[in-house]
Amino acid sequence: MEKGPIVTVLHRDSVPASDLMAPVADRAVVRYTEAAGLADALRGAEVLFVYDFQSPAVPGAWHAADRLRWLHMGGVGVDPVMFPELRASEVVVTNTRNVFDGPIAEYVLGQIIAFAKDLPESMRLQRRHEWRHRESERVAGATALIVGTGSIGRATARLLRAAGMQVRGVGRRARADDPDFGTISTDLYAELPTADYVVAIAPLTERTRKMFDATAFAAMKPHARFVNVGRGELVVTDDLVAALRHGTIAAAALDVVDPEPPPAGHPLWDLPNVVLTPHNSGDFHGWRAEIVRAFTDNFGRWADGRPLHNVVDKTLGYVPG
Repeated sequence: MEKGPIVTVLHRDSVPASDLMAPVADRAVVRYTEAAGLADALRGAEVLFVYDFQSPAVPGAWHAADRLRWLHMGGVGVDPVMFPELRASEVVVTNTRNVFDGPIAEYVLGQIIAFAKDLPESMRLQRRHEWRHRESERVAGATALIVGTGSIGRATARLLRAAGMQVRGVGRRARADDPDFGTISTDLYAELPTADYVVAIAPLTERTRKMFDATAFAAMKPHARFVNVGRGELVVTDDLVAALRHGTIAAAALDVVDPEPPPAGHPLWDLPNVVLTPHNSGDFHGWRAEIVRAFTDNFGRWADGRPLHNVVDKTLGYVPG
């Protein structure tokens, strides 16, 4: 008979390394499962570690969560588990905040530099063996608007400021003296016309879903570039395609899209002013080990009865503060 608390780990393809999971295995019974077996693995479990944090399997298996007390997401976004039954339950939800902050900030800066220095065109010219002198833009002095002022947004703001950019933020609460953003506004449409670069990092909630639509793109400068490292569903994809085709905005770098990946033949694959990456802006070498360490650290706190790190406000859909 199984003894001790049961911890269910939802994975895909491979399980976390046993040495990394040892702090949990020493104090609990660990059940590893892929999506198809999640309902069976949830019965009797007190903890669920969603190691496969993009999996949509949790809502469908929720009926079997008869003893669950805590759910930990291996990623930052918790939208895959913000379904009504979980929101209404007593289950505590935490996420893996901070692990991806620096890498995503580096990705954003890299895309901005690539736009400013026109690196995609340089690569196209090289492939055609064409030597064409061109001038480029300065990054220093340009204005970046970061939509989403959580930990990833703050890391991005600090890095862009270090590169000499003027940074502003859009968030839930206005602030005039923020240490990272300088100014945080709650009015997206007032801020969009001021920005040379618009960076979407907001969590996906009912408030932010489809916030970047035709009206938002029309409010941007014609030379503005749009970078999305948040969620594809923050954007009305057809409106973005139209804005890129018609010159409403100049270009976009998209690490996340809706749908993901774009189907064969979708315009985003071939538009010359689009850079697509496969939802990997935060995926540095060793990131999987880091998310396991974040979970095992939190598990130690849970097992000892101490407050958990990165508790999600289920009403808001993210970790506040």
